[in-house]
Amino acid sequence: MAYHNANNQNFSSQNLNSPYAAGDPYYNQSSGFITPPNGEKPKSKGVSKWIKIGVPVAILVIVGVVVGAVVGTKKSKDDAASSPTAQSAAAASVSSASVNSALQELATGKFAMATNSLYMMPLYPQVTDTSVFTTPTFASSAKASLTWPSDTFSAATPAATSVRSDRPRLIAPQYKWNVLADHITADPYLSYWNETIFGNATDWYNDDPVAYFFDGGNGILDIARRFKQRAKAFSYAYRMTNDTKWADRLWVEIQNVAGNYTTSFGPDYDRWDSNHFLDTAEFSAGYGIAYDWLYDVWTDDQKAAMRFTLIEYGLSFGLQAYNNASSFIGWWKTNTTGNWNCVCNGGLTLGSLAILGDDDTGSASQLLALTVPNALENCAAGPTDDGTWSETQDYWYFGTTGYAEMTSALITATGSDYGMLNDAYKLTGYSHMYGQGLTQLFAVGDTGPNKFSSTANGIFFFASEFNEPALALYQRDQADAADPWSMFWYDASVQGAFWDGMPLDRQFDNEIDQWVSMRSTWTDINGTYIGMKAGMNQGRQTHNDLDCGDFVIDAMGHRWAGELGDGDYNAPDYFSNDTQSSARWYYYRKMTEGQNTILVNKTNQNVLARPTILGYGSTNDTQGSSTLYEVSSGSTAYWYADITSAYFTDTSSAKRGVRFINNRTQMLVQDEITTTSPFEWRMHTNATVSVSSDGTKATLTINGDEMDVSILSPSSGAKFTTSAAVRFDTDPIPPEADQPNDGVTVLIIEMDAGTYNLQVLFSPQWQDGTSSVTPPSVDLDNWSLTSHNT
Repeated sequence: MAYHNANNQNFSSQNLNSPYAAGDPYYNQSSGFITPPNGEKPKSKGVSKWIKIGVPVAILVIVGVVVGAVVGTKKSKDDAASSPTAQSAAAASVSSASVNSALQELATGKFAMATNSLYMMPLYPQVTDTSVFTTPTFASSAKASLTWPSDTFSAATPAATSVRSDRPRLIAPQYKWNVLADHITADPYLSYWNETIFGNATDWYNDDPVAYFFDGGNGILDIARRFKQRAKAFSYAYRMTNDTKWADRLWVEIQNVAGNYTTSFGPDYDRWDSNHFLDTAEFSAGYGIAYDWLYDVWTDDQKAAMRFTLIEYGLSFGLQAYNNASSFIGWWKTNTTGNWNCVCNGGLTLGSLAILGDDDTGSASQLLALTVPNALENCAAGPTDDGTWSETQDYWYFGTTGYAEMTSALITATGSDYGMLNDAYKLTGYSHMYGQGLTQLFAVGDTGPNKFSSTANGIFFFASEFNEPALALYQRDQADAADPWSMFWYDASVQGAFWDGMPLDRQFDNEIDQWVSMRSTWTDINGTYIGMKAGMNQGRQTHNDLDCGDFVIDAMGHRWAGELGDGDYNAPDYFSNDTQSSARWYYYRKMTEGQNTILVNKTNQNVLARPTILGYGSTNDTQGSSTLYEVSSGSTAYWYADITSAYFTDTSSAKRGVRFINNRTQMLVQDEITTTSPFEWRMHTNATVSVSSDGTKATLTINGDEMDVSILSPSSGAKFTTSAAVRFDTDPIPPEADQPNDGVTVLIIEMDAGTYNLQVLFSPQWQDGTSSVTPPSVDLDNWSLTSHNT
């Protein structure tokens, strides 16, 4: 079927006074906000309570303006976001040449039409002309001229302490700069990104330097990443224009974070906050980029000053972290496979490579002998063998950005990746793709602090290194693609549609992760998506929730079952540990009670859970080249797991499964449980909920669209009730009060002790007349691809 809901989204024209749009990883949209420097709480944006991702607004506006001229916009129930005034303001910043080029390209329907204003997801033209969508490939005959030239630098015996003689040496060698302008002219994506980078650079040029603000448990990480953003953007702008105003403005930032500008910047002895070493690493990376990319611009005195600051506040603390066994600041270097190891080693590596050869203290060479083998022992295992980032889907951004930066810099500067490009990083881009629902990420656990300089653009690097063109084709349409790294990691010779031949379903079966992604389409936000997980409740760097069995559902352009995201990172004991008695599990958003799963006896799940996947099946649909896609008759997918180990001795059996019904237009969540304690089926939604008089049906409504949720086993006495997303009065009191979850309702089925087969059917009320069906009752162990045909 073709999906038509009553709330077709229009492109975004968000606040043009900010370089970032609402609800993105650059400005965390869960209620666990980091307080901004002015002490004000982030303003409510009047949108979904769920976690969202997005990007600098300039790219959204550019695409929106172009599309408005070519194909117009879809009618929405909220048209205010696409006002003519906002479009005119945006259009003024776009050169006529790039717009004309984009118009010609977009008129063929090759690219995403726009970006959804609520969830920041790309919107694709719904067309059947498959001639414009081809099989993914690099260096096709039509675009062979846009391949990068070969690098003339090579190392007979590569070593991390032996670097190329020319500059820049980090990520973007001169041979790429030599052809970049031609590539920008020929490729509309590079043209969009270039415009956006300059737009952001211009905004920052007119801003004050980043202000020091210490944010408790997150230190000055936001400040470090904002500095790094500016270092990249100003360096890029100078090298593209040779206009020294950009170098002069960058010098102000460099002086500022060194404590040598007009205002103070942290304590003299530790300006870059080594106690929260992520901050130190990101400042070091920013300094390294600025030093290397503008090497020929800086005077000898400026370079000497930069080296002193980089070593004094960055590299020296890196050496302390590695060499002082009693120092806490280096905890991340041992048995830490998550983002901390990647970011810390990455930042120290970029800073060290930048000054290697000029550094007369030996700090850079000493560190390079340490960071590379340590990253291979730790960060290289950031993704599990199925590609999933074990911390959370959102921490994937931080880890893969740090790893891609480090690996790319080693390749360009020294001629080798030293084994860092393993198979898990080949797969991790696909994990990210499948973890992205039709409206937003399947974002279990913590979603992290503001991302700023951390994006998904490492996918471009991995796509090129592993010859995976579909990854590049996917990422180039995403809202965070406009970034200086993209200009050099993206291979503009790529051609085709990422969805052509891409399976709709995929399970990820590493024992830590255990999750499934199933959808009806890759290119229509109004389709259906299911994500469900089992997996372990430990081994995730204390970023997970107690959430075996958790699920999310998208349909008709909305997320109906969603995640609450972060708690307050500065709350006492939030990151204390992941043992059963940890106070982390007292916070509503982290405890089992705050998840979309089964809660037994109002008790948290067992942290020692070891679920097993019992079944997975798919009709193996692949979308093909057209964006307008209808699944074939009988198309389905299902997945179920034994999550008994997530509960205690009162529960002798607990299985949970999810599947598509009725050609992927309905979804079924099924639980088979035997327990001697009462339990609850719980689901969080930001829909308005109305429960029928007999309690067996709930109608969820978002912006006029409806989802009927029905209990298919009413004989058991199961009935829906609702509550606010707040803790039970009998729960342990957390060290600090929970953040409010305003606008979120919990849909609940309360059951007494016993044995049950509880089946809950989700039926979107499609606007094209598609009818719902009631499937037969089938035990999980008898599920098959045809078991629910009617």
